[in-house]
Amino acid sequence: MNYPLNLSFKIIAIAPQISVTDASGSLVMYVKQKAFKLKEAVTVFADQGQTQPLYTINADRVLDFSASYHMTATNGHQIGSIKRQGMRSIWRSHYDLFDPSGQPTVSIREENGWVKVGDAVLNGIPVLGMFTGYFLNPTYLATRSNGQPLMRLSKEPAFFEGRFRMDPLGPMDQVEESRVVLGLLMMILLERSRG
Repeated sequence: MNYPLNLSFKIIAIAPQISVTDASGSLVMYVKQKAFKLKEAVTVFADQGQTQPLYTINADRVLDFSASYHMTATNGHQIGSIKRQGMRSIWRSHYDLFDPSGQPTVSIREENGWVKVGDAVLNGIPVLGMFTGYFLNPTYLATRSNGQPLMRLSKEPAFFEGRFRMDPLGPMDQVEESRVVLGLLMMILLERSRG
């Protein structure tokens, strides 16, 4: 992939959709989450017309704080899964990525927990809460089990839409890169209520 990847989605939407473009501005992926589903269901397409599916991401259970989300290519090949770490995510968002055999390979953590606290406090204040998405911008770091950083996802200032930038920090093979990118996309969808 031609990094950095730029992700954008409208905050106010019935069915969240994310456009992923590369450094040249070309569309790399188009992500659509199915609306009004008790079990999360996300499809990743190669085009905005949603005619060429690449991956699916499905929850293993109905609406649950600690559900696992399984990532599968359209050919049926298992990419892996992502799971939120419940109590650890109250202060700072924390997710783990697993390979197809269920072994943890990558952790995704919010780098600064104070941003989450500030967002929660200021979001409840009328008018001021509308602007938190512009000046409170969390960053997430994906690292291997040995602590080696792989990818950083940074929220960028924006009104009425979510804008993120994904930058590689270390070498990855194609399968691991797909797992990390898809895991970060699913994490954004799960954390989208924060703006």
